[in-house]
Amino acid sequence: MPLLESRAAAPAKGPEPTRRTELAAFLKACRARVTPQDVGLPPGLRRRTPGLRREEVAQLAGVGVTWYTWLEQGRPINASDQVMAAVARALLLDAVERSHLFRLAGLPAAEPGDLLCPTVDPTMQVILDGLTPLPAAICNRRYDVLGFNAAYDALFPGATRATAPNGRRNTLWCAVTVPDCCNPFVNREEELPRMVGVLRTSYASHVGEPAWEEYVRALCEVSDRFRELWESQLVAPTVTVRKVFRHAAVGAIQCQASYLTMPGFPELYMVVYTPAAQQDRERLEWVTANPQAPVVDHTHR
Repeated sequence: MPLLESRAAAPAKGPEPTRRTELAAFLKACRARVTPQDVGLPPGLRRRTPGLRREEVAQLAGVGVTWYTWLEQGRPINASDQVMAAVARALLLDAVERSHLFRLAGLPAAEPGDLLCPTVDPTMQVILDGLTPLPAAICNRRYDVLGFNAAYDALFPGATRATAPNGRRNTLWCAVTVPDCCNPFVNREEELPRMVGVLRTSYASHVGEPAWEEYVRALCEVSDRFRELWESQLVAPTVTVRKVFRHAAVGAIQCQASYLTMPGFPELYMVVYTPAAQQDRERLEWVTANPQAPVVDHTHR
């Protein structure tokens, strides 16, 4: 039975008209690129257009022909993520194309692992290293630290090293779980509402995704402060902000955090910390040159 044929005629709230038009054009273009041989169908005769026919896509996806035709015509019809995933498979879409399809359909676009948490390639690592002594890192929208340079490691070991809380290389996790006496953030109470607000803004595009839901649930379990801020529904933009770090060897280090987007990876950004004054620059240079210097002046038993 087609997955959605019984609902084809029901009134629906689909994506807005402009996105429906873009969705229709994208589907037609993708269908034209796939030959019957690509999906194990006989080539057939008298094909007036390249690629698959609409009925063939509907058959492969397990949906009604009428429903799929309406989808390609840009009509306002319902489309669940399960059905759109079936359409994506039928059209042999890759991970980027699948995410684009979901966004055009007005559905949460679950980022595949290689987009959300890719391995930082050597070229990007060279850029990070070249920014030293400015601390710099590549993170995703959940604050996972995917790549960093020596200066960032020296400044923020709680988010980069094997001793990171619960083994998570994650700046927000570090900010809410490391005790006040050892936390690298001096202005944590100023920072936390902004960080949680930025997280909730990003979360709106990922509601219901297992990885995001597990992450938020875990943070709520380990931190009452995070749960309080999360339940406040605060949202915030990603903007250049002042951060104050502490290091036992040199004291406080003030920086401006700037965020740079990364074309091709919409879920990633590069953060670069610029020292606020000459004293801060000198302290950064010292801790980077002396990575074994203790970050805090005591230990916990």
